[in-house]
Amino acid sequence: MKVKILSQKENPLFKRKEIVFEVDHQETKSTPPRTEVKKALANVLGVDQNLVFIRRFETRTGTQIAQGHANVYESVEQAKKTEPPYIIKRNLPPEPPKEGKEEAKEEKAEEKKEELKKEEKEEKIEKKEEGKEDKEE
Repeated sequence: MKVKILSQKENPLFKRKEIVFEVDHQETKSTPPRTEVKKALANVLGVDQNLVFIRRFETRTGTQIAQGHANVYESVEQAKKTEPPYIIKRNLPPEPPKEGKEEAKEEKAEEKKEELKKEEKEEKIEKKEEGKEDKEE
């Protein structure tokens, strides 16, 4: 994956650099994840990757070249003040899933089986009690 800076503009009002970049991803054939692009862009610019926020990133149709826009801030606090929450969330590393969907489905199925067993036991107990009441009369 090769990162090429197309333009770089200093924005002193927001204390950031606005970057337009291009990523050539011939070897992977698919669009790389934002986290990888963020690391590569930070390495090219020589800054900490926590200061880089990718705003837009998409592959041009029919090519193995993606173009994007990123902001590089002087501090993380300044970025949190300026960037919208959805951009900050997009640029965080992905969290591992708490539970797999299959595991959750299996647990639900087990719970249903247990509920059915309890209901069957309760029905048997009720039938036995009804039988005892009939005999006593």
